[in-house]
Amino acid sequence: MTDNLTPYYADMHIHIGRTGGGQPVKISGSRDLTFAGIAREAAERKGIQLVGIIDCHVPGVQEDIRAALSSGEMEELAGGGIRYKETTILLGSEIEIREPGQGAAHVLVFLPSLEEMQSFTAWLSHRMKNITLSTQRLHAPARSLQEEVLRQGGLLIPAHIFTPHKSIYGSAADRMSEVLDLSLIDAAELGLSADSEMAGWISELDRLTFLTNSDAHSLGKIGREYNQLLMREPTFEEFRRVIRREDGRQVLANYGLNPRLGKYHRTFCGNCGEIVDEPENTISRCPYCGSHKIVRGVLDRIRSVADREQPYIPEHRPPYHYQVPLEFIPGLGRRKLDALIAAFGHEMNILHRVPEEELAKVAGSAPARMIAEARSGLIRLKSGGGGTYGKVITTD
Repeated sequence: MTDNLTPYYADMHIHIGRTGGGQPVKISGSRDLTFAGIAREAAERKGIQLVGIIDCHVPGVQEDIRAALSSGEMEELAGGGIRYKETTILLGSEIEIREPGQGAAHVLVFLPSLEEMQSFTAWLSHRMKNITLSTQRLHAPARSLQEEVLRQGGLLIPAHIFTPHKSIYGSAADRMSEVLDLSLIDAAELGLSADSEMAGWISELDRLTFLTNSDAHSLGKIGREYNQLLMREPTFEEFRRVIRREDGRQVLANYGLNPRLGKYHRTFCGNCGEIVDEPENTISRCPYCGSHKIVRGVLDRIRSVADREQPYIPEHRPPYHYQVPLEFIPGLGRRKLDALIAAFGHEMNILHRVPEEELAKVAGSAPARMIAEARSGLIRLKSGGGGTYGKVITTD
């Protein structure tokens, strides 16, 4: 049945920096990225109704979850997931895999409930050196991980598949099928430097649903990329049906950084700091200084492994909207952003719904104009590369 389907915003890749007791989980994550802190930020400030927290295999995080459930602040849902106010949290885990002769890649695992996640933790603890930290290496074949996720009723989604560090295409292999069983994958995460058209150069991705997520390492980064999902309610089972495109459930839109804003969009020289904007895809030496310290950009990597002459966009692929996060808008500091949220409720309203003239009354004309230009795709950008984000170019 396709009745009573509603659009919801979703960001399915958020890290935990610390447990509620202060134990580190993601070393590079901020201290306020706790399970409860993420729930509050998503529900009260971002306006995102479905979030994936991908460090829930950690025993200390599971203690935080049990405490939130016991207190009545949160509740487990019959369809899978944990509800906080109007936001549902799906329990996930990011895992590093590495097959013989290949580089490392990250994958996301989502499971229906805390019970399954605890069982998954027990399985991982025999195949991982430190179960208390995020994104640890799995000492087992990648396909055995896929089989275990299937046994637990979960979902496995390759993460940020094109980034030059720890991704399927960026560092592991030329084809996903060389690493994973494609029949046990329903979706792929594009990452911060690629869009649907860029992924359309690779034919094995055609059947997969694409997601765009933040990979947030701080509260402010939640929602810098996100999706609009059509489903009956935000639960694990409905999310499963969305990525499998069942009974009208679907991704209505991907909202991601323009790839030019991504910090790995173009090839970069680590010696002289120049973006290497050359037509050749296999460049190994910087044309400006001669250095071999080259970080291959996402666009250039995709071109080098493409199996098509032109990108192809399947009919099921949703539109990809270039979303400029509010933190990229020049002149929109914390004080003005807080004032906008106080006036209009949350960031999704500011990004999508509030008219430019209303934004200008609170934040001023220049930031309001840039938010409006970002909505229409008219904003000017400078490309990023080599670990440095691109920038919005002011026109004043």
